Amino acid sequence: MKKIYNPKREDWKSILKRPTQTVSDIEDMVGDIFKIVEQEGDAAIKRYTQKFDGVSSNGMKVSSQEIENAQNLITKELKNAIQLAKKNIEKFHRAQKTDRVTVETMNGVQCWQEKRPIQRVGLYIPGGTAPLFSTILMLAVPASIAGCNEIVLCSPPNQEGKTHPAILYTAGLCGVTQIFKVGGIQAIAGMTFGTETIPKVYKVFGPGNQYVTVAKQIATKYGIAIDMPAGPSELLVAADDTANAAFVASDLLSQAEHGVDSQVILVSTSKAMIDKVEKEIEKQLEDLPRKEIASKAIENSKLIGLENDETAIEFINEYGPEHYIICVANEDFYVKNTMNAGSVFIGNYTPESAGDYASGTNHTLPTNGYAKQYSGVNLDSFMKSMTFQKITKEGIKNIGNAVELMAEAEGLEAHKKAMTLRLRSIDQNESDFE
Repeated sequence: MKKIYNPKREDWKSILKRPTQTVSDIEDMVGDIFKIVEQEGDAAIKRYTQKFDGVSSNGMKVSSQEIENAQNLITKELKNAIQLAKKNIEKFHRAQKTDRVTVETMNGVQCWQEKRPIQRVGLYIPGGTAPLFSTILMLAVPASIAGCNEIVLCSPPNQEGKTHPAILYTAGLCGVTQIFKVGGIQAIAGMTFGTETIPKVYKVFGPGNQYVTVAKQIATKYGIAIDMPAGPSELLVAADDTANAAFVASDLLSQAEHGVDSQVILVSTSKAMIDKVEKEIEKQLEDLPRKEIASKAIENSKLIGLENDETAIEFINEYGPEHYIICVANEDFYVKNTMNAGSVFIGNYTPESAGDYASGTNHTLPTNGYAKQYSGVNLDSFMKSMTFQKITKEGIKNIGNAVELMAEAEGLEAHKKAMTLRLRSIDQNESDFE
């Protein structure tokens, strides 16, 4: 990892650059695939699955028998772990439910807000170098709690053309209604347009590589909503001499092993801690089964020394990390002043992997600096807020003149007339009784 000490502010932008291609670099290729999937449907999906995944697909949809068989292909211990995680995730996301908000803004004018589920949602579950069945928990659990009618899942097939049994088991456990053995750009395009087999959805959720991330952004051009631009994983750790260097190194490597385009960063006010973490990374890296992937990600990563906590927190907010671990003596200062982060993990005994799997918070989070304006997935991500209002005759009399004046000032005569007719009707009825 590259070590940088007290960088000049004018250099922060280049230091904080993510190791990913921009949308413009791959947008044309993604856009072309979208157009072909729109025109050719299933035939295009199958062709791209062969091209990108090296798999000939006879049937894209996972059968109920395949889901049932998956029950016997994973251990009881793993099932128990998945069920424990599901319980915690359900508990945290159910707590996010809110009641109807009702306000009488003035006499006779009642306004309220209610939430309704998005009827049809699509979940993208990465399954290339690692089958991320944990992401199903993070997406299908809140979708089910929200009350989404259709929960469609797409995940790339393995070399045998099958879906990992843990993905199938978790999907069945969490209420997913349809599962398809399709990944990459073609999966997002399929859910965007709908094909003979894959249904069109209203909103697409889930992380993926940079191609999937751009595909999700392209989908928005066709009227499909997305959770956020969630791309290659990233982690920033703030640590001083109170941190455990071995713990910090393990956290950095836990994200580095996601993919070669992942990025991890250590920010510290202690040169000694930076040196200790560097040695620990070298030591722990040797024992990782995914050493080759993690090593390439480490090449994109940095150890950054800053002079004080104030500069460090400013630097961190400028980066806007997806995952952010705080292991410092001045813990409250960092927590209070963190403005841009997807999910925050506090203290030596709060590893990022706890949030990835089982603590209860959601691990589908904004990457690439989008934490400055996006939230991570939560219960409201699967719902829409709708407003309602009901106005009585008394209410019309109370707000009518203001509406007429404002409509007239904007030159919208029909708007004014819609109010004027009602006011005249009320005046006429009242005069009839005089």
